[in-house]
Amino acid sequence: MSQLPVADSAQVRAHALTLARQHRREMTPMLLVYALAASAALVPAWIIGQLTTLATSHRLTSSRVSLDVAALLGASLAYAGLSFVARRRSYRLGERVFAQLREEFLASVLALPLVEVERASTGDLLSRTTNDIEALSRTVRFAVPEWMVALIQASLTLVAMVLVSPVAALASLISLPILWGATRRYLRLARPGYLRERVSYATLSGTIAETAEGARTLDAHRLGARQRRRVDENLRESFYAEMYTLLMRLIWFPAVEMAFTLSVATTLAWSGWLVITQHLSIGAATTVTLYVVQINDPIDRIISWLDELQVGQTSLARLVGVATVRERRARDGAEPADETLVVENVTYAYAGERDVLHGVSLTVRPGERVAVVGPSGAGKSTLGRLIAGVDAPRTGSLRVGGVEVSSLAADRLRRHVALVTQEHHVFLGTVRDNLALARPGAPDADLLAALAAVDALEWVRALPGALDCPLGTTGTALTPAQAQQLALARLVLADPHTLVLDEATALLDPRAARHLERSLDAVLAGRTVIAIAHRLHTAHDADRVAVMVEGAIVELGTHDELVALNGEYAALWRSWRRESPTGDV
Repeated sequence: MSQLPVADSAQVRAHALTLARQHRREMTPMLLVYALAASAALVPAWIIGQLTTLATSHRLTSSRVSLDVAALLGASLAYAGLSFVARRRSYRLGERVFAQLREEFLASVLALPLVEVERASTGDLLSRTTNDIEALSRTVRFAVPEWMVALIQASLTLVAMVLVSPVAALASLISLPILWGATRRYLRLARPGYLRERVSYATLSGTIAETAEGARTLDAHRLGARQRRRVDENLRESFYAEMYTLLMRLIWFPAVEMAFTLSVATTLAWSGWLVITQHLSIGAATTVTLYVVQINDPIDRIISWLDELQVGQTSLARLVGVATVRERRARDGAEPADETLVVENVTYAYAGERDVLHGVSLTVRPGERVAVVGPSGAGKSTLGRLIAGVDAPRTGSLRVGGVEVSSLAADRLRRHVALVTQEHHVFLGTVRDNLALARPGAPDADLLAALAAVDALEWVRALPGALDCPLGTTGTALTPAQAQQLALARLVLADPHTLVLDEATALLDPRAARHLERSLDAVLAGRTVIAIAHRLHTAHDADRVAVMVEGAIVELGTHDELVALNGEYAALWRSWRRESPTGDV
């Protein structure tokens, strides 16, 4: 299993800038209100400085004190009111942006090529849809608004300090080298550290999911101890990954706090010296010192939330990375001239492995039924996947109507070729919802006809609510055989010309499977059918049979021709007849 890609810093920045441009109408007034709130927060320190100057010069009067107290109260109320309005706007904007990001991610996941989904680990997908979404939620809803507030407050406070006394404000700059060095080192280490942490979560989630899903198999083969060791190893990696990021913070935060304390102490000492030498009034020294104390709070929040922003940036990189996986198929191109399927000298290898198909060639005429048989591991399912366009051959050509299958966009390809396997998923929703996936908006009459075609109409009508019966994890549970019939009904609704049936009735008992296949005959009439099966009555009824052994087609002909040939197929046929519980064809 491989990991889905992670977007680089440039891609993340580009995505963030795109979001900012899309929401600039909401952002501009929000930032303006924040700036007004930050300006109101500057008034108290300035008033206290004026009061100090008047008090030290013995010019302070009771009316001036009353006036300044009223101004302090007004500034505080203005700051509280403006902050409330600004934060409300920012949180609402954060919710909208997060909803957009979540919807974009879901659309990207659903648009992933099937082969990429299968290659990705279960844990990677689970982690991105749970841990990364949750981390990004905190960042967009809280970290970004708080960070923007703090950035505006710090900037305006710094401007105010310089306006009051540029000379006195110089002392506060002593903390900048410490802050710059510590933060720069942290940022350099943070992205790989948090990325390692997220990957460790993905691996752990995958192992736990696999353990839960395969619990019976693990128990039957006494693999519990081995699986526990895997979980322990994954937990150990997560522990060390978290310890690494914790160590980064343990070094960074104390350095930041030391810089703050040093800044206040240095400004106080320098301002005091300027007052003693009569280069600065005591009121201005008081105001600048209060501004230095005041600016430490937004800077502290900038740096504190920067840690959360790093987590969010890493999560966003993993979510945006999914969107970078593009469907390699063309969006435009020639339409197949007919439904003739030509497989020519095809080879195929799974990632990093040797070829499992070796020079396979096969031509299937429109409306023909071809059964592909052979021992387990012969490459039958792999050939079916290639014909259905799930993946492309390593070498050779696979065409439908003269057009390369790998060049057809997925939605166009599904109008020509559809694959049905024995693995089926029942989605959360009603029976109608599950069927309508194949043809949205299909009338009930068509849904019922599709169910009747696959012998499912009787048990669906017996469900509470029939077509409106809720299914999935919170609804009525279907048996594997019923889920398979539901999938076949979807296939009937989809109405492709060529069907690749990979053990599509494997979950039914032999007699029920035989009955279903006979019921499907009317539905399959006129369609091209490539049936991959172990039950050889399918081969008996087919127009031709292709026998695969070790990734190659070794025999091709009708059932009678291959039985008379007395080769691989004849041996399979005799063996199946002996083992068949019904013995019929």
